[in-house]
Amino acid sequence: MVKRDYYIKRLSKAVKRSSITAILGPRQCGKTTLARIFTKGRKAYHFDLESQPDRFRLQNAELVLGSLSGIVVIDEIQAMPELFAVLRVLVDKPGCRARFLILGSASPHIVRNVSETLAGRVEFIELAGFDITETGDRSLDKLWSRGCFPRSFLAKSDDDSMAWRDGFIKTFLERDIPQLGITIPSSAMRRFWMMLAHYHGQIWNASEIGRSMGLSDKTVRSYLDILTGTFMIRQLQPWHENIGKRQIKSPKVYFRDTGLLHNLLGLGNMHSLLAYPRAGASWEGFIIEQALRIMRPAEAFFWGTHVGNEIDLFFIHKLTGKRYGFEIKFAEAPKVTKSMYTALEDLGLEHMWVIYPGKHTYPVHEKITVMPVYECRNIRI
Repeated sequence: MVKRDYYIKRLSKAVKRSSITAILGPRQCGKTTLARIFTKGRKAYHFDLESQPDRFRLQNAELVLGSLSGIVVIDEIQAMPELFAVLRVLVDKPGCRARFLILGSASPHIVRNVSETLAGRVEFIELAGFDITETGDRSLDKLWSRGCFPRSFLAKSDDDSMAWRDGFIKTFLERDIPQLGITIPSSAMRRFWMMLAHYHGQIWNASEIGRSMGLSDKTVRSYLDILTGTFMIRQLQPWHENIGKRQIKSPKVYFRDTGLLHNLLGLGNMHSLLAYPRAGASWEGFIIEQALRIMRPAEAFFWGTHVGNEIDLFFIHKLTGKRYGFEIKFAEAPKVTKSMYTALEDLGLEHMWVIYPGKHTYPVHEKITVMPVYECRNIRI
């Protein structure tokens, strides 16, 4: 079993200081397993709202939940959104003896209800699939190819992994989205999702995609927001600097899980992935997700100008205000480019790291270091 020590430690702190802790993330990313590991040896009660008996037990939720002490885990809480108001009442009562751990698929519907009803009472933890610090650097290619969902990564073979992802995509489109109250035909969303796979790593252009699908800009924008809200897609926002240059103002679009990206592109193993003409774009999205999970900045951006200067990932340290950047290169021996020097100067970067698929770390400039992705855990800023 892959250990998830970071999330266990974070859960421990959150449950101590907050009456309600919400773990948000896509289906099958390990939320239920994490909750069971965390509550093992503790006094805990589990309710799975996809289970009819558990839903029946909570018909009088305020009475049932109000009588409990210890940790109360409520899984798939979006199935009973009326529980949000019940939890608010319970945690506001003097002498509440329970700590509530609520799990649910990350969606605008869930986040909105939690934010509005439980404001000031809930702490959020975003859970994703595995990252390189959990699986080990020897599993880098496997994690890139199969993606980070536990069942996909741990499958016995590439064929088994791809079959699981095919099933996940089908279930997500035909069951999960409708359960969120979204009435979009699964065939239309699948077509949009597949088209988005070919735009992975590119600047979002609603007009271009809308014309290709025969839909309005507003409609394709709503489709993108649904996939973003369910943690399928990341919209990496642009950073604007007052430098007198024309800068890109639209977000870049990335699949958050490269395994799903590869399924939609028909890339079933590393051989087919490396033969794919845009393997570098897949690598870029994969490294961005890994770097964000390891570094965990409060906010992250990309930066680019219309003359071609850019940096793939940029963030500002929330305490020191210092600026850092990551450039991602799918090359065995990446070279320092004019664009990197421009980014250093225009953005005032403290340091830049160039992430590549090699194994060695070495400086190429006093403010630029080339390194493998798993070495990001050793960065001290």
